[in-house]
Formats: sequence, structure tokens, C-alpha cells
Amino acid sequence: MIEQMKEDIRSVFHRDPAARNAFEVLTAYPGLHAIWSHRVANALWRRNFKWLARMVSNLGRWLTGIEIHPGATIGRRFFIDHGMGVVIGETAEIGDDVTLYHGVTLGGTSWNKGKRHPTLGNNVVCGAGAKVLGPINIGAGARVGSNAVVTRDVPEDATVVGIPGRIIKRQPEEESPEELKRRQMADKVGFDAYAVTKEVSDPVAHAIRCLLDHMQAMDHKVDGMGKALCELKPEYCDEQLPELKSEDFEAAVDDCSGMPGQSDTEAPGE
Repeated sequence: MIEQMKEDIRSVFHRDPAARNAFEVLTAYPGLHAIWSHRVANALWRRNFKWLARMVSNLGRWLTGIEIHPGATIGRRFFIDHGMGVVIGETAEIGDDVTLYHGVTLGGTSWNKGKRHPTLGNNVVCGAGAKVLGPINIGAGARVGSNAVVTRDVPEDATVVGIPGRIIKRQPEEESPEELKRRQMADKVGFDAYAVTKEVSDPVAHAIRCLLDHMQAMDHKVDGMGKALCELKPEYCDEQLPELKSEDFEAAVDDCSGMPGQSDTEAPGE
């Protein structure tokens, strides 16, 4: 038990840069207190002391603002950051190294007995306010974006965002010719790859991708027209377009890099 508590404290340092020392984590992290309270309640629940288990769970809820049913199954190094408003249902199953942020609900969609709550694989991260509902499976390494509502299975290492939750499609390892042309156009105008990522998670990024495609087509057409004009009027070839410099676009790129939904590789909770 003591070794497991030490492991829990170490997991906080791994996932929360605000943690300063073990004493602070031990005394001022309600997520940790909720997990320890649940272990006591779960042990009582499995030994058929149902009422006592519920009372321990209820006491933990009063003290931490986190509600974990004593019947829930939770793996090792589980971390709840901030924690207020987290609800975990009776038949929920949580793997190892899972992280939940405040306001997350692992809830049910049925009043029937049996498996009603989700199963989270190892290394899953659920962002603040996410709702994962029903007896669904969230694959290992998956990420659930803040305020997403998920009611369907999520494959491993995928990212799901929005209401209802939608899985962000990943491009293949090898870029398609269209994606390569898009990236080349972005490089040509000095634009960083905000809209040329392997995951497109918001309509702004999609719109920029479409603009890059249009610019590439226009560039190709202008080149063809220029060659035709050079054949008719050779001196026309001496006229050069002004060069696009990357430094002229730095401010715009910085603004885009701060836009919400830019990258789903960032922690979804904060």
C-alpha cells in the first residue's frame, strides 16, 4: 500500500509541472485523496460491505468534489488534475497511467443493470469537461478533447473532439501528392504548417488547406500563361515577380499558432 501511494505521488510529478514537493502533493491534491478514498471504498465493495463502501465514497465526494463509485475499476498511476466535478460510474474500467481533468464524466446511457459505463485503455487522456458515455471502449493512448461528448468507440492513439465526438483522421505516413503540393505552397509563401498538419481538427485549418490548394492551382496556371506570353513577347520574361520573404509572414504565423484547435498533440485539459 505504501509503495502504491509513493507511485501515485511520483505520477503527479510526471504529469503536473505545478507540483513542487511531495508534502504539497500529499496534502493539497484532491485528485490524489479521491483515488486513495476510492481504494478503501472499492476494497469494502468487493468484500460485500456495500453500504459502508458507499459511505466512504460519499465522504470522499464531500471532501474532494470528485465522485467515484466504489464499484469502478481503476488501474495504477491514475491521475485526476484539479478534479472538481469528476464523476466515474459503477461499471467504469480505467487502465494504467490514465489522466482526467476537471469536469470529466464517465457516465452511463442506460438504466439497465450490467455494463453501463465506458472502458478506458492505458495512457488515455480526457480533457476538461469531456463526457464519455455508455459501455464504449476508448483505446490505449487515445485523447478526448475538452468538452467533447463521446458515445462511440475510439480506436487506439486517436483523438476525438466536438459534440458529438468525432475522430480526427490521421494522414498516412507517406504524404500524398496533393499534400506534398500543399506543403510546398505553404513553404513558398513562408507560412508555417498550421493548416498543413497531419490532423485537421477545426474548420479554420480546413479553410486554409483549401486556400493553399487554390493558390497552388493559380500558381500553376500563371506559370503556364507566363510561358505562353514569353513565346509571343520575349521581353516579357525579363519581368520578375517580387520575392516572398518568410520574415514578412512571421507575425501572422505567430497569431495562427495561438488559435484554439491548432494542434491535438497538446494536452487537452488546460
